[in-house]
Amino acid sequence: MSERETLASRLGFILLSAGCAIGLGNVWRFPYITGQYGGAFFVLIYLVCLVMIGLPVMVMEFAIGRASRKNIAGALSILEPEGTKWHAYGPVAIAGNYLLMMFYTVITGWLLYYFISSLTGGLDSLDAAGAEAFFASLQARPLLQTVFMAISVAAGFAICMGGLQNGVEKASKIMMIGLLAIMLVLVINSVLLPGGGEGLSFYLVPDMERAKEAGISEVLFAAMSQAFFTLSVGMGGMEIFGSYIDRKQSLTGEAVRIIVLDTSVALMAGLIIFPACFAFGVNPGSGPGLLFVTLPNIFSQMDGGRLWGALFFLFMAFAAMTTLIAVFENIIAYWMDCHGWSRKKAALVNMAAIIVLALPCILGYNLLSGFHPLGPSSRILDLEDFLISSTIMPLGSLLFVIFCSRRSGWGWENFIKEADAGKGMKFPSWLRIYVRWILPIAIAVIFIKGYWDIFSAL
Repeated sequence: MSERETLASRLGFILLSAGCAIGLGNVWRFPYITGQYGGAFFVLIYLVCLVMIGLPVMVMEFAIGRASRKNIAGALSILEPEGTKWHAYGPVAIAGNYLLMMFYTVITGWLLYYFISSLTGGLDSLDAAGAEAFFASLQARPLLQTVFMAISVAAGFAICMGGLQNGVEKASKIMMIGLLAIMLVLVINSVLLPGGGEGLSFYLVPDMERAKEAGISEVLFAAMSQAFFTLSVGMGGMEIFGSYIDRKQSLTGEAVRIIVLDTSVALMAGLIIFPACFAFGVNPGSGPGLLFVTLPNIFSQMDGGRLWGALFFLFMAFAAMTTLIAVFENIIAYWMDCHGWSRKKAALVNMAAIIVLALPCILGYNLLSGFHPLGPSSRILDLEDFLISSTIMPLGSLLFVIFCSRRSGWGWENFIKEADAGKGMKFPSWLRIYVRWILPIAIAVIFIKGYWDIFSAL
């Protein structure tokens, strides 16, 4: 077998890992729950949760990858004590990557369609009802959705086929730098809108009354959940990039840099959305409605709205594509590491497989619209998202924490040795008791609450 590929630069690793973490959750969930749960008060709690919950799991994923030099399926087999069955999670994690792509590629296709529609004037002069009708007409057309989904899948795998350094790393650098530049322009435009100051106050000024109204325990849980899910941990997405880097830098410092990037994008998304919503008297919702109904309505009222709308959907397409490329690379690495496939074969076979696997999500809005898997008005997308966000990611993260902190797994000493190798910030050794006992409980609570919220509402 040929020698394993490596990333060309430290910047490439940071931007690639951040690209995997940065996605739809930064834009269609974070600003909304920040406003709902007390503005800057929520952000402060969120940042604490990010450091206490997200950071340790990310460092563990990187450490497992770098120590094993394999994808998640192979890594657990190499690092586990003889006779144990930790490797059984490997195929589940890889299945999670496929499941994520079954709906994420569809949404990426929507974003590409909206970018082109913005650019060509298809979203001009839409009021709220018009924006809603435009989105509904897209969802009612399975062939149109399939074409744009297939374009996004083909583009992602074509980049991965170019190799780790010349394809994945180079494209991610360009997209991430483009994403950050476009966001900066959009932020400046939004905060300068007449009436936008009220939106900034709503978003950034701590409001204990809003937090109390929602319930402090609910605010804490929302912060824990968002901190956990925003980093895309638990499925081996971070682990694969850990397997491609050298030991010159310690892993905790690198994880902190990635988290700062991810959080900056989430905060900047709020600076784009809230001033614009308040300037035009529109209620900022969350989820698909925010991206595909609320914001097009706002851009259509804005001076130069066609330009701002096109830039926004280009930024969102970049955010979605960086996640696609990162997950596709994880899938390709599995078939290369565990089955000896060439990069080209793994890319082409999986390109076809994912296009087929994404069809149920598309059909859930038209031909299969009568199927409501999680109660009235729920779609196939909601079921797929629930299985990823509330099942595979928390259970995978829980497994990584136990694997890295107990002798029955890889063990604390091995984890610390790998995490601290190289220059830079070291993982605090005094956190051992916290990582071994408290962190697993926190993740288990997130898992149980996710199921409780879904099934208690049925």
